[in-house]
Amino acid sequence: MDINSIKRRFGIIGDSPALNRAIEVAYRVAPTDLSVLISGESGTGKEVFPKIIHQYSARKHGPYIAVNCGAIPEGTIDSELFGHEKGSFTGAYESRKGYFEVADKGTIFLDEVSELPLSTQVRLLRVLESGEYIRVGSSKVHKTDVRVIAATNVNILDAIAENKFREDLYYRLNTVPVVVSPLRERKEDILMLFKKFSLDFAERYRMPQIKLTDEALNILENFEWPGNVRQLKNVTEQLSIIEKKREIDAETLRRYLPDYMENKLPAIMKGEEGSTFASDREILYKILFDMKNDMSDLKKLVYDIIRKNPNDEDYEDHTRLLKRLNPSSDHFYAQRENAHEMKHHSKSEIEDTEELVDEPLSLQEKEIEMIKKALQKYNGRRKLAADELGISERTLYRKIKQYNIDDKV
Repeated sequence: MDINSIKRRFGIIGDSPALNRAIEVAYRVAPTDLSVLISGESGTGKEVFPKIIHQYSARKHGPYIAVNCGAIPEGTIDSELFGHEKGSFTGAYESRKGYFEVADKGTIFLDEVSELPLSTQVRLLRVLESGEYIRVGSSKVHKTDVRVIAATNVNILDAIAENKFREDLYYRLNTVPVVVSPLRERKEDILMLFKKFSLDFAERYRMPQIKLTDEALNILENFEWPGNVRQLKNVTEQLSIIEKKREIDAETLRRYLPDYMENKLPAIMKGEEGSTFASDREILYKILFDMKNDMSDLKKLVYDIIRKNPNDEDYEDHTRLLKRLNPSSDHFYAQRENAHEMKHHSKSEIEDTEELVDEPLSLQEKEIEMIKKALQKYNGRRKLAADELGISERTLYRKIKQYNIDDKV
């Protein structure tokens, strides 16, 4: 096998080990009839791998049909995939073949397979197991000989835990997995892709090819590229068309990367389960806690002003502000009013009765507290507790073990 010849044939740019490994797996599995599940983030170029598998298989002279499962409405997906009979539903004026019938002796590529409704997943499982399917509105069993390749940009195991994807279908599809790595894990490919895109656009629009300064190149290679290859291509095209200068410096490039931060701040990353509990909820806690700290600092500042200047002409305004910030300390305000009225008393005679305490706060402690409360509320039933917390049952189980929480309530 010559990987470079495959790259040239299908227009694949890059030479990272992860990319080469994915191409090798696709080539090796092509001569078989095994189902393949291609996983990877959106924009990584997953759609090229089904074509590699089809072209190097014995089915290469048969049909190749690519279906975007997420783009077909739920009410018509069964008809699109398996066909329907005349009169089976409103608007079915004639019988129609489905993709599985049209692709007989060939290959069908189901992109975004995780978007399939559960009822359609049952039909797909039957096709994979026996090659049989039934048209919508019919009771007659049809046979098809189709090689199924699927792709997804979500974690299927999470979808299974949330009862959005059938576990048996996952194992039928995932006979051979092909993993397409995100661009941030293939930094050695970024410059090659940029040069290829910039050259293509220069030829298409008949203009000089753009180039990068050293500093701009460093930014390009260290950017996270959440949109992967698709985002890199879009940015390169924008630079080629909009910028008059053909040498792009760092300042110019940054304008096209709105999320770029030279000094990256620490961020809460998703765990292997991709739980929103460890991201959105904790980020919200952090914002609320920061606001609380800011309020405490403001209260301390006003408190110090009043204490040091009880006779100041702005005393009344400061006192009203402190009351709004901390309305529960009426005894403190009463003493401050007495001090203001009794100017002949010394400041040492005034006894402060309120102490502003900055409570220690911990995200982990709050998380443990919320988990315990949810478990107590539902008498230890993890499924209900997980729904209450907005996480999967699998994630809850992991956190119970991680924090050594007793869920036997």
